[in-house]
Amino acid sequence: MKLREIQAILGAEVFTGADQLDLEIEAGFGSDLMSDVLAFARGRILLLTGLTNHHVINTAAMVDAGAVVFVRGKRPDVGLINVAAGAGLPLLGTRLLMYDSCGRLFRAGLKGCSGELLEEEKPGASGVGNNDLNFQAGDLK
Repeated sequence: MKLREIQAILGAEVFTGADQLDLEIEAGFGSDLMSDVLAFARGRILLLTGLTNHHVINTAAMVDAGAVVFVRGKRPDVGLINVAAGAGLPLLGTRLLMYDSCGRLFRAGLKGCSGELLEEEKPGASGVGNNDLNFQAGDLK
């Protein structure tokens, strides 16, 4: 999906990258946890977040994100805009909530980038780090 289509679907304002609206985006990823983005984002993604700090730009650069959309009417400050512009990273903003933004993009055909959890990551699986999820209701007091 082209960034131009995403802008229209979300009614988004462009803060940087107006000359890059023909950029092809492969998938979307909505999160305020940059650790999740680092762990699960794959491909030329659109990162949707409510955070407006330098960690978002650094994370987007590390995963080679195509663009960032700030949700909930959040606006980046001039310093953040300048850093993103210098990195060639388009920044957009929408007044929509993250849930609504992701839903509209999914309905329009933009897929998510991580798909289903791996079998060992599912709750109740015996994979590393999930043993604490194997409890019975009676175990809670």
